[in-house]
Amino acid sequence: MRRLMRLRYLPDLTANDRSSVGDFLRKETVGGALALVAAAVAVIWANTAWGDAYFDLRHVQLGPLDLEHWAADGALTLFFFVAGLELKREFVVGSLSRLSDAVVPIVAAACGVAVPALIYAIVNLTMDGGRPEGWAIPSATDIAFALAVLAVVGSALPPQLRAFLLTLAVVDDLIVIVIIAAFYSSSLHLTSLALAAACLVAWWLLQHFRVQLWLVFIVLAVAAWWFMHESGIHATIAGVALGLLTRVRRDEGEQVSPAEFLEHQLHPLSAGFAVPVFAFMSAGVAVTGGLSLASEPVVLGVVLGLVLGKPIGVLGGSWLLCRLTRADIDDDVHWRDVAAVAVLAGVGFTVSLLVSELSFAGEAREEAKTAVLVASLTAALLAAALLGVRNRAHRVARISRDRGGHVGCVESRTDQPDAQET
Repeated sequence: MRRLMRLRYLPDLTANDRSSVGDFLRKETVGGALALVAAAVAVIWANTAWGDAYFDLRHVQLGPLDLEHWAADGALTLFFFVAGLELKREFVVGSLSRLSDAVVPIVAAACGVAVPALIYAIVNLTMDGGRPEGWAIPSATDIAFALAVLAVVGSALPPQLRAFLLTLAVVDDLIVIVIIAAFYSSSLHLTSLALAAACLVAWWLLQHFRVQLWLVFIVLAVAAWWFMHESGIHATIAGVALGLLTRVRRDEGEQVSPAEFLEHQLHPLSAGFAVPVFAFMSAGVAVTGGLSLASEPVVLGVVLGLVLGKPIGVLGGSWLLCRLTRADIDDDVHWRDVAAVAVLAGVGFTVSLLVSELSFAGEAREEAKTAVLVASLTAALLAAALLGVRNRAHRVARISRDRGGHVGCVESRTDQPDAQET
C-alpha cells in the first residue's frame, strides 16, 4: 500500500530556506514595510469598537514588565544593539572612519537634531499649554524607514546619496541616544549602574582577548540590559553600548569579525520582529479631537519640527559648511538631491515614538505619538515625490550618457547652479 504523504504545517526550514528568509528580511524595504503595517494595524485597532482590547493587551504583565515595556525596553534594545554595531563599523572601517568624508553628513545630522528641537521649544514656550519637555521628539530620523523609502523610489540616484543618508541617520541616532541618557532617564541607582558598567567592561575584555564563549556573551548582554534598566537609565542604552564595544576589525585568517557576524545574524530579527513589535505596541493611539489637535502646542511642535525643521537643519547645515569651509559634496550629487534627502530625514517614527513615551504620560503622550505618525507619513510622501523627480532626472542623464546623446547636457545645464555651489 502506498504510504500516504504527511502534510506538515509550519515545516522545518532547510538551511537554504532560512538563508532566503534572512536575506528577505535584510532588504531595507522589507523592515520598513513590516513596521509600517504593524503601526497601521495598531492605529486602526485602537480606533475601533475593540480599542479597549488593544490597550488591555499592551498592559498584560509578562514577568517583570508588561508587553508595552517589553517592546520599548526589550525589543527596541535589539534594534539599538544592531544600530550600535553599524555605528562601530562606520566609525572604524566605514564612511565615518575618515573625517574628511564624514564631516558634511555629521554636521548635517547635528543641525538636523538642533533645528527641530529649537522649533518645538519655540512653539511650546510661546503657546498656552505648551509642553517644552518634549523638545527632543522631532530630533530623530528613523534609519529603517528612511532607507526603505530611498530604496523604493531612488534606484537611479547616485550611491553616494545613500551613504550620505546612512551616515546622517546613524550620527543622528547616536546624538539622540546621548540625549535620552542625559535628559530622559529617571533617578539613578548607582549600584545597578555600576553592575551594568561591569558587564560592559567584561564584554569588552572578552572581545579584546578573543574569547569565543558565546553563552557567556549572551549572559553578559542580558545582565547589562537588566542592570541598565534597573539603574534608571533607559535600557536601550545598554544595547548601543554593547554594539559599540564589539570588535569590528578582522584578525588574520578571520573571515568575518564578531560585529559583522552579529549584525548579519541579528538584522533580520531586528527588522522582522523587534521594530514591528515596538511599532505595534507604541503606535496605537486613540485619535480624538479631530482637527482641533492641530492647534495643540505638542502636535504643532512635533509636526513643524519633523516636516520643516529637519529639512532646514540638514540642508542648511550642509550648505553652510560647504560655503564657509573647504568641505564639499560629491560631483555626482546635486543640491536638489540633498534637499530631497533632507525632507526624508523628517521621518522620525521609531525613535521619536520612544522619546514620546519617555517625555509624557496620558493625553500629551497620545498627542505626541499622533503627531509623530502624521509628520513621519507627511515627510515620507513629500520626500518620495521629490526623490522620484530626481531619480527620473538621473536616469535620463545616465541613459543619454550611455547612448552618447545630448539629453545629459540638458541635465547638466539644469543643475549648473548646483555644480557651482558644490
